[in-house]
Amino acid sequence: MDDRFNTIAGWTLFGGIVALGLSTLSAHYFLADKPERPEKMGYAIAGVEPEGGAGAAVLEPIANRLAKADAAKGEAIFAKCKACHTIDQGAANGIGPNLWGVVGDETAAGRGGYAFSDSLKSKGGKWDFARLDEWLTNPKKFADGTKMSFAGLADPMDRANVILYLNSKGSNQPLPPPEAMPVAGAAPAGGTAAAAAVVGDAAKGEKVFAKCQACHTIDQGGANGIGPNLFGVAGDAIAEGRGGFAFSDALKAHKGTWDQATLDQWLTAPAKFAQGTKMTFAGLSSAQDRADVIAYLNSKGGKLTLAGPAAAPAEAAPAK
Repeated sequence: MDDRFNTIAGWTLFGGIVALGLSTLSAHYFLADKPERPEKMGYAIAGVEPEGGAGAAVLEPIANRLAKADAAKGEAIFAKCKACHTIDQGAANGIGPNLWGVVGDETAAGRGGYAFSDSLKSKGGKWDFARLDEWLTNPKKFADGTKMSFAGLADPMDRANVILYLNSKGSNQPLPPPEAMPVAGAAPAGGTAAAAAVVGDAAKGEKVFAKCQACHTIDQGGANGIGPNLFGVAGDAIAEGRGGFAFSDALKAHKGTWDQATLDQWLTAPAKFAQGTKMTFAGLSSAQDRADVIAYLNSKGGKLTLAGPAAAPAEAAPAK
């Protein structure tokens, strides 16, 4: 009986030694001369963003994502944040601070005296769109030591949707103009990735503007209609003057002037530019159409300096 037990024990020990030896040999084989991780992993891990490199996807700037973001989708995504945050004006802080009016506000300050972490306080500055995008990507990476336990939003459009929703809740900050992006597969000109700006044509813009005449007049001294008279609007103050036209509070909150970038942003999607605007027009999806309309607006008493055909003097007086 003892001999049989010894035999079984011996074979078991021998099997273990063989397995350990094979494991060591395989490790040496696969790790030999490979002190770093492989350039390309064997398979993608869900939720882990790829590292930079030739195969990495190009992330659209937050300005470009905001231009096509949807605040309603952002509100739906924000539902997962309500376990820690309130969002309505005057609501109490919870595990996290109340977020009413947070866009454009000081980072880690105010918020009804909420006790922010020292790591977030050390950041200083304000919650602008780019900073919020970085924060929502990975809070702990943004401020190591933050109290925020949420892992972040990996989808860039989810972040843009949430930021647009936050902006609609007491902030109403003007959205940044979209940035020019290189065409996929195109060789960058002059060693840079900058794309040429779209040049508008006032004559073509006049034709596109025909659809706007149901609500707007454009000639000097024209009366306001459903929308304001637009003579001299290019370069003028946003939501001011215009013969006393009653602008929406959403548009009044933008302040500033109708420069080329702001006009382009407005014409892309008025309802996204100022949620609550009276403007029912959906917008112009074509960048060329928008550039042409801006050129035409500028030719009618405008004050902007535009490139190309749009640079013609606005309403020049006849030569004497």
